[in-house]
Amino acid sequence: MSETEENLPSERETAHEGAVAKAENPFADPGLPPHEHRVQDIDERAARRSERTVAFLFLVSMLATVGFIASYVAIPIDKIVYIFPLGHISALNFALGLTLGVALFCIGAGAVHWARTLMSDEEVADERHPIEAAPEVKAKVLADFADGARESQFGRRKLIRNTMFGALALVPLSGVVLLRDLGPLPEKKLRTTGWKKGIRLVNASTNLPLRPEDIAVGSLTFAKPEGLEESDEEFNEKIAKDALMLVRIQPQNIKDKQELAWSHEGIVAYSKICTHVGCPISLYEQQTHHVLCPCHQSTFDLSDGGRVIFGPAGHALPQLHITVKDGFLEAASGFAEPVGPSFWERG
Repeated sequence: MSETEENLPSERETAHEGAVAKAENPFADPGLPPHEHRVQDIDERAARRSERTVAFLFLVSMLATVGFIASYVAIPIDKIVYIFPLGHISALNFALGLTLGVALFCIGAGAVHWARTLMSDEEVADERHPIEAAPEVKAKVLADFADGARESQFGRRKLIRNTMFGALALVPLSGVVLLRDLGPLPEKKLRTTGWKKGIRLVNASTNLPLRPEDIAVGSLTFAKPEGLEESDEEFNEKIAKDALMLVRIQPQNIKDKQELAWSHEGIVAYSKICTHVGCPISLYEQQTHHVLCPCHQSTFDLSDGGRVIFGPAGHALPQLHITVKDGFLEAASGFAEPVGPSFWERG
């Protein structure tokens, strides 16, 4: 065996030991670099400047929130403005988005600047501990919390604290104000309709005033108050309460005395709005004088006071007292009770 061959195993062992040494801990902890103090830590004037900066950001947030509320109240919803490079946009949407964005951004920017310039930035290594909360852990957490409260200078920097409280207290008002878009309170609107004494009945299809001879026996005619046009801004809201259906029944077939008294020559007028959930009634059975709601199959007898004979509806259809003047059908009064479904305020 040659000399080279004799030394070969030894060389292999040396190379192997070197590789093992390098790979022994490739992720060794290099340790933390020396802590460098910030200028705010050593110069109180710089700390004061940072304090004023944070307070300024919180103050701007407060002003932006007030601007949000003022914009919501003062700017018309249909106002359009030109803003480069956005083009023609809604002035209200732009103002709301801008002011709310500034309010939220300033709170976030103020909190970040506060943490980066005034709160303690020393890095502390904390060893892992068991999941269970031992008494000493609880004590440590409380101590850390006290240290954090002290290091944040929350009690000392009263200007920051007070302006932060103001900003956080005003921002939620933006959401409260938006509740206005849920609509105005109904007040007494659910109790009344557009029908009053002297209002003529107009055919909902032809838009012409109705005469008694226009209503044939066994037919179903839909009507609305005179003056209510589809082009009206509140047409859908009003027709949801004012929609009327008329049928002509032989007077001897009308079972309810009040219904007969409120009719004209067998013509009876009832609300078209189902008393269950407010669906429009549109199905009429000539032989039985029954009308059926297509939504949940509530059935009403128009020859017996509009009473419920089947289905989930809770009460009879309200009847409109009608009469004739100058040859046209008109209301002798408004509905005696609210139309449509029951509501919690209804007595």
